[in-house]
Amino acid sequence: MNPVNERIKKIRSVLKLTQVNFSKKIFISQGSYNDIETGTRKVNERIIQLICSQFNINKDWLKTGKGEMFYKKKPDIRLEHLIEIYNQLDKPLQNYLLEQSEIILKLNNENTVKKRK
Repeated sequence: MNPVNERIKKIRSVLKLTQVNFSKKIFISQGSYNDIETGTRKVNERIIQLICSQFNINKDWLKTGKGEMFYKKKPDIRLEHLIEIYNQLDKPLQNYLLEQSEIILKLNNENTVKKRK
């Protein structure tokens, strides 16, 4: 099997995702993803890019095996600020914020899929 295909399988294993969940996040069918893991389908640049951007994977590692699997993220000041705000809210408002965030994420994902079509 191709080492890139093996590394993709390793990513899914490390993230503890099923083939179904992993394939949904990179916008391919589970069958196509299974073909990647078994080595019957070659991985193209588009799939590599989707995997790297969706899961914060180091592209060099995925292609060559060199370096770390994941990029080390710099702290996001905006995220830290959001956490500070969240922690100051009462429990019902925290729950409301989470619900609204999930709705926004769903709308964002739907718009992303529509743009790709």
